[in-house]
Amino acid sequence: MLIKTILNKVLPLKSFVFGKCELDDRDGTLSLVIEVRPRKNSKAVCSRCHSPRPGYDRLLPRWFEFVPLWGIPMFFWYAMRRVDCPECGIVVEDVPWADGKHQVTTAYAWFLARWAKRLSWKEVAEVFQTSWDTVCRSVERAVEWGLEHRNIDGITAIGVDEISIRRGHRYLTLVYEIGESCRRLLWVEEERTKEALEKFFDFFGEARTAALKFICSDMWKNYLEVIAEKAKSAVNVLDRFHIIKMLNKKIDKVRAAEVKRLMAEGREPVLTRSRWCFLKRSENLTEKQDLKLADLLKYNLKTVRAYLLKEDFDFFWDYVSPTWAGKFLDRWCTRVMRSRIGPMKDFVKTLRDHKSLHWCPLKPIAVY
Repeated sequence: MLIKTILNKVLPLKSFVFGKCELDDRDGTLSLVIEVRPRKNSKAVCSRCHSPRPGYDRLLPRWFEFVPLWGIPMFFWYAMRRVDCPECGIVVEDVPWADGKHQVTTAYAWFLARWAKRLSWKEVAEVFQTSWDTVCRSVERAVEWGLEHRNIDGITAIGVDEISIRRGHRYLTLVYEIGESCRRLLWVEEERTKEALEKFFDFFGEARTAALKFICSDMWKNYLEVIAEKAKSAVNVLDRFHIIKMLNKKIDKVRAAEVKRLMAEGREPVLTRSRWCFLKRSENLTEKQDLKLADLLKYNLKTVRAYLLKEDFDFFWDYVSPTWAGKFLDRWCTRVMRSRIGPMKDFVKTLRDHKSLHWCPLKPIAVY
């Protein structure tokens, strides 16, 4: 099968035909060059009003990078026409395989953007023998197209989170749609300040914000204050992942302090290399970790008591009734405050600081 036949199948071009195909040693690299010609008696299309117009003259031939074939870089070779448009003046024609002044075809830009979701941009550039800048511009084109064509009406649930981007506590604020049928990124803003999240709500609009039913977030104060101010009718959901993560940090802090105390007292260091025995879920423990945990539970240690409190806390997620969930949490917090385990008491104090969110009987919190 001829290459022109394949191209006509995968990229049919109205008013254009593929001409001769030849191998060319372009910039020291073997490349496949396909000539593109306008069909006879076809008119060029104005790139501004997109109407067929009479021709004016031709520019020098241009190269347009296309999807590589068998690892060989492929280029379209075409001399752009200028059109004499009575409304727009003399402008360069619009061609169906590329946008504006881009030297990369639209098909190749989407091809690179899809691979950039799976590999790093540097790897994509190396594999497909193009430049990092070409991959970057392709991703930018895909993002711009997505922003222009997305619909953000009818969203009832969003998630707010931050992500670390570099050392020195530099963060991005991320807002997601977390509906059952659609999960997608809606907004990215530098820093995790009030202003960063307020910009999202300004963009989202008052009408869409009023339609929100659930907003999932961690316990970062800046986010909670903005959510309480901007989305008063929505239920603020405290993310289960962040709550458990905080609880695990407290347990690990108890374990680390107790390891130092046992070593200082010259006692058997039974807690060494036991970190994941206490932090992992019981069903995820390896056989060796399971046996070690069973042995550690025989000791009367603060770490063991903190672990047992954490295991009891897991029953909270099984409650359906907000009232009974609140009563369980009250009793559990009272037990922790009487345990005299400092880091665990700090965790309870944090929960109680957010009592209005997770104890309210009229607006029960949903847990994800």
